[in-house]
Amino acid sequence: MREEDAKDLLKRMLNAAIAAADPAAVLARHLPEKPTGRCIVVGAGKSAAAMARAVERAWPDVDLSGVVVTRYGHAIETDRIVVREASHPVPDEAGQRAAAEILQTVQKAGPDDLVLALISGGGSALMTLPVPPLTLTEKMQVNRLLLASGLTIEDMNRVRRRLSLVKGGGLARAAAPARLVTLAISDVPGDDPAAIASGPTVPDPTAGENLAHLVARLGPNLPETARDILLRPATPQPDFIPDYRMIATPQMSLEAAAGVARAAGVTPLLLGDALEGEAAQLGIAMAGIARSVAAHGTPVRAPAVLLSGGETTVTIGETKPGRGGRNTEFLLALAMALNGHPGIHALAADTDGIDGTEDAAGALIGPDTLAKAHNAGLNPRDYLDDHDSYSLFDGVGALIRTGPTLTNVNDFRAVLVLCPPERTAR
Repeated sequence: MREEDAKDLLKRMLNAAIAAADPAAVLARHLPEKPTGRCIVVGAGKSAAAMARAVERAWPDVDLSGVVVTRYGHAIETDRIVVREASHPVPDEAGQRAAAEILQTVQKAGPDDLVLALISGGGSALMTLPVPPLTLTEKMQVNRLLLASGLTIEDMNRVRRRLSLVKGGGLARAAAPARLVTLAISDVPGDDPAAIASGPTVPDPTAGENLAHLVARLGPNLPETARDILLRPATPQPDFIPDYRMIATPQMSLEAAAGVARAAGVTPLLLGDALEGEAAQLGIAMAGIARSVAAHGTPVRAPAVLLSGGETTVTIGETKPGRGGRNTEFLLALAMALNGHPGIHALAADTDGIDGTEDAAGALIGPDTLAKAHNAGLNPRDYLDDHDSYSLFDGVGALIRTGPTLTNVNDFRAVLVLCPPERTAR
């Protein structure tokens, strides 16, 4: 397979993964029975606007109204549901206003009404309403500390739920006595409803936990108000059984990509939809698996593609980080560990179209990536140490720019292992 054919196959697998999570294609079949009263639609996340439009198209004859909030640049035209935009990954005043508006909207619902909550990744930052006396400025500082902490998404959400009026079931409690149905697109390992946007419509499973160990991890720069809230016993909340429907998940997207690989005569090996840990370390580990496939045909014979999803982390040290996200950092570490190994190509991207805070979804690597970097005067080790993977891949023309995809099933990684030329000749 030529290099261009390998790149094309990897891109087609990414496109299939994204298409499998498109609300326009998957949402309608998960809708509940139409309500006898009104349908009040609320929601938050990078896919909130696309999900809202899918509801409008599926239910043209239903009395629909409501408001959703999505990331700046992710809004699309809707007819009956208001779309607000706010900041991600650090919240802003627009997100706080949208959260208050959403809470006020569901509080007007009556027992004959249906509240339809559209939840997707990114909703935690986009729909922010701090527990008093915590201020928005202090909440923003907490978010910055969380993003640089290296904590798992589960631990981050323990903190976020405790500091919010709307997360950890807050939205659901405000919607009573109306019927509440949640339609969700998962962007978290294990598809835990309490972790997707920090669980605004499900009970907080960690409400009674002692969070002192997380307070210690966040360090001395944690605002004192946040520290006090996190360390005090949580207020008991009434329990409830949510009607929660998962309309798209990372596993579904990996299976769609696997179908594209099989059609091309490449054997897919799904390594899991919930891989976590440091992005660079995962890149090194994945290089070891790819080398084993190429050299020994284990755990699968080439031509094969190693598919995985989940959410890695990038722990930032004392120095100011460069430009890059967890997917490009994974790829740079992978390329360095492979060291120009023939016949191995890879793609990693965030399915929402934005890796970290930059304008690229991810990047591609091949056997010549390191050589291209050195020819351009770029030292891969320096760029990895500075968490500046975006700049390196931009310098060698390897970035993937999809623009906002209006969905989000977290990271997509594909490592394509082809038969080395010398093996093919035998």
